Amino acid sequence: MPDVPLLLAATAASVAGEGVLYRWQRGMVSMFAKSHADITVRHVLRDLLLVAGLLRVGEQERESVYAPLVAGVLIFYGLHFAIQAVSVLVRRTRTLPVVTRNIDASALRLSTAPPALLLRRPGHRLLLFGLPATAGLATTAATDIPAAAAAGVSLSLLLALLGLGELLLRLLPSRRPAGEQEVLDWFDAWLAEYRPTVGLYFSGGASSAYQANMWLEPLAKLGARPVVVLRERFMVQKIAATDIPVICLPKVTTLMRLEQSTLQVLIHPSNSGKTSQVLRIPTLRHTFVNHGESDKLSSCNPYAKAYDEVWVAGPAARERYALAEVGVDDRDVVEIGRPQLDAVRPYAGPPTGAYTTVLYAPTWEGWDGNPGNTSVLAAGENLVRALLEDDGVRLLYKPHPLTGSVDPRAGAADQRIRDLVRAANRRRSGPRPAPGDGELARRTAELDRLTTADFRDGADQVERMLLQPTPPRGRSKAVERATAAWEEAYWASLPEWEHQVVTDARPALYACFNRADLLISDVSSVVSDFLASGKPYAVANTSGLAEDVFRETFPTVRAATVLTPDAAGVPELLDAVRKPEKDGLVEERAALKRHLLGPAEPVSQVRFDAAVQALCTEAREHRARMRERLAAEIPGPRRTEEEPSVTPPRPA
Repeated sequence: MPDVPLLLAATAASVAGEGVLYRWQRGMVSMFAKSHADITVRHVLRDLLLVAGLLRVGEQERESVYAPLVAGVLIFYGLHFAIQAVSVLVRRTRTLPVVTRNIDASALRLSTAPPALLLRRPGHRLLLFGLPATAGLATTAATDIPAAAAAGVSLSLLLALLGLGELLLRLLPSRRPAGEQEVLDWFDAWLAEYRPTVGLYFSGGASSAYQANMWLEPLAKLGARPVVVLRERFMVQKIAATDIPVICLPKVTTLMRLEQSTLQVLIHPSNSGKTSQVLRIPTLRHTFVNHGESDKLSSCNPYAKAYDEVWVAGPAARERYALAEVGVDDRDVVEIGRPQLDAVRPYAGPPTGAYTTVLYAPTWEGWDGNPGNTSVLAAGENLVRALLEDDGVRLLYKPHPLTGSVDPRAGAADQRIRDLVRAANRRRSGPRPAPGDGELARRTAELDRLTTADFRDGADQVERMLLQPTPPRGRSKAVERATAAWEEAYWASLPEWEHQVVTDARPALYACFNRADLLISDVSSVVSDFLASGKPYAVANTSGLAEDVFRETFPTVRAATVLTPDAAGVPELLDAVRKPEKDGLVEERAALKRHLLGPAEPVSQVRFDAAVQALCTEAREHRARMRERLAAEIPGPRRTEEEPSVTPPRPA
């Protein structure tokens, strides 16, 4: 329609609509792309309609004036497609077969990434670079001055040419990272120099990183050369702060290079589809440690029989595997305790202040839909209401990070529980700690400086490798001190009467253990870990089983107060916590602690270290037997390579 105001209004509305889509309606962007109406199609259509409008509005003899503008627009889109093609090539050169952290990889010619607008955001790039052309064409439609369109199209062409030139420079041999074979040769050389002996192998989704993170500190304390082996590139930044070298080997062919290294043992905190790939390496010994122990079936998965050994906390887990009959030989089960729990402080008596701190830490709903998995759905709100009705209770609510990921009803119940806690805080009042001098802010900044890397938004994996070389000596000790100082400042900054919803990574679960006088949870590894404190705990029974059957079915419940979904037993439970003479489960908890977590001496870290050394010795003996067998089959001189012990000397 040859109507200038309508043409301008439609163009402005179209451009504004793009901004709305990319700012608030990203789901619609995906839907348009699936319908083959992506940003390129929309932008081309918008500009072509503008050109067609100009031709309809203008006089016939002026069509020749607009022909160069049309050509300029077409060239701009040609440059856009060229930028996109070159960006693919640049991304390929910057996708290395090995991703590292805490390793000096400067020999690989690492560099900062090109702007994300050029490399990974074609929609934003087209919208931004094409905006001058669109604005110029619209101005010409309003003023009938072709120079405005010519200026806008020229500016768009200039931006596209500059972007293309920036990407082409990145393809020069001197400016692109090392090639695949060069990276693999460097990786082999690093393995030969570092000579790792023990590795933590992990593969999983972004939300499962906590399963590996809980084993980082025990691994770092070993008298060995540890390494973390990952399979997903995104997981490199999900691993918590550590001084241990981290390597990500996405391809199976790259993973198999570990066979020729000095690595002897891989520790597995979880099962995944990619675990079977590393189990093919015959020179390694594999052990399964799990990321937590509970009475659920997931704690005695049949997959465990694929490992050389299964390391458990105490006799209870050994019995669990035997009763499950999943094919795990009892001789392959090794009791090591839970090294992570050495930081849990023991019971020091009943609460002495005005408030009893109760930690409610339910687990998530799980994959099998069993109603007994989590108490959030059937009992969570009742438990929280009963606790909040007691004026002497301070509640710490720490839900499992996966709550609601399978069953939306669990997520909705979790949100209602949070609302209950916030409403209870609005009804309460009391003294607050003095603002102080920003102690918590300083402690947070110090801890963040030590544990997080500051990346710009457009940083890719190569740039992050460049910014995360070998950490300075002593950083792990500094992190430990900074964490303790942060926790002290964090709890001191909160009113002692105020309930808390704890969902951030800090404070950690074990820090909440140390503040709590009582734990309420489900049948999960949280209960087993809390037993290390010797404090009273309760378990919600949402399984539908009678209490005696529930206790018999789940050994971790034997020293617990069992709560029904209606939370009727909460007042009596709180009374027993405040008055130890009414607590009849003290001896039961002590006995169950030994049964679940093993003896107090030697400490878990020592037992963990001994298990690692024993399995490393077995791996070295196996390699020696294989070399002897190979020498017997292939006569002639051969070179023997010295196997490093589990405690090799560290380089200067």
